[in-house]
Amino acid sequence: MLREVITVKIRNKIPTHNEEKNALLLKDGWILIKEPKNIIMSIIFSIPLMIILGLISVCIINLFSPITLENFGINLNNISITINIVDIIIFIIFIYIHELIHLIFIPNFLNSDNTFLGLTWFGGYAYTEEIITKKIYILIAVMPFLLISVISILILGPMGYLTPIIKFICIFNAVGSSVDFFNILLVSIQVPNKSKIVMNGQLSYYKTN
Repeated sequence: MLREVITVKIRNKIPTHNEEKNALLLKDGWILIKEPKNIIMSIIFSIPLMIILGLISVCIINLFSPITLENFGINLNNISITINIVDIIIFIIFIYIHELIHLIFIPNFLNSDNTFLGLTWFGGYAYTEEIITKKIYILIAVMPFLLISVISILILGPMGYLTPIIKFICIFNAVGSSVDFFNILLVSIQVPNKSKIVMNGQLSYYKTN
């Protein structure tokens, strides 16, 4: 018997909302979550969280290994910056690992026709139009920060494996997780517990029953 091959679905454009689906969801009692109208505004509103999350990662790293400018290829004595191509490649890979972590925490992501990984010129994203609970939404959003910028440091730090590129990735991932945490704040404030959430492009909705 042939085994069915299951693959991750990939798209290369940002999902846009469908007006017909929007009308159907609102008619069915779904409530639109108030969010910034575009990713640029989300990033701007997330700046305070960038600072907070970045500092959290820095503090955890400093428990095991001090952070210096030399760690990031900056030498003030000679006023020079060293860029390693291999480190850049590793850094880019981790940008997509961040999104893959989002993806694998989406329930039934491999079998869903409405769940996919986006690969675009600015990076990547994970997206689903499946109905999920508020708790699952928060779990999906928070896991890349916890796994890369907290747990990995706690594991690698005592082993002495916090290399400069690992430190940079952990800090950058923490800063990059700010939009995820901003979305968590929006959902936590607006969406009652035990509610369900669904996406329609860049629009999000919730329903209490």
